Amino acid sequence: MNETLIFMGPPGAGKGTQAVKLCENRKLKQLSTGDMLRDHVRRGTELGVQAKQIMDAGKLVSDEVIIGMVRAELESMEEVRVLFDGFPRTTAQAEALDQLLQDFNAPLAGVVLLEVDEEVVTQRLLKRAELEGRSDDNEQTIRNRLKVYNEQTAPLIGYYEGTGKLKKVDGMGEVADVEARIQGILG
Repeated sequence: MNETLIFMGPPGAGKGTQAVKLCENRKLKQLSTGDMLRDHVRRGTELGVQAKQIMDAGKLVSDEVIIGMVRAELESMEEVRVLFDGFPRTTAQAEALDQLLQDFNAPLAGVVLLEVDEEVVTQRLLKRAELEGRSDDNEQTIRNRLKVYNEQTAPLIGYYEGTGKLKKVDGMGEVADVEARIQGILG
């Protein structure tokens, strides 16, 4: 039986951590467009070659290429059981995903929005940078990523509220507590 979910939330909200747990519990495949891009580039697929040329030029990969990769992934599945992590990022991508899911008879079951205070997110990412040696998680970069999220991705909250699919979850606290809240709203 098909099941399609989307995880939303600002950088550092815990989407990746919770996605792994949710995928294990519900037998879903986690789809991250970043991972898909890297895989297509590594394998040298037609979409990967296009994406590499765009990325090498320092530009963002087009929605058309991203949607093509998502389509290819869904085509490879016997049953569409996915959790989108970090996708869609814009209303245009959300609309394209809606059409794609309709094509595959895999209606969206829900959109989980992890709500976390921006200062807490900033501190989480700074701690992660310290523990994992991630130079991309400095305070200036974190603040910029939050700004981009608020400008480009946060409008999807209203989009998905309008569909009745949005489920807000308090992303603060212990990992197990957040996991229990997510399971509680999804049933």
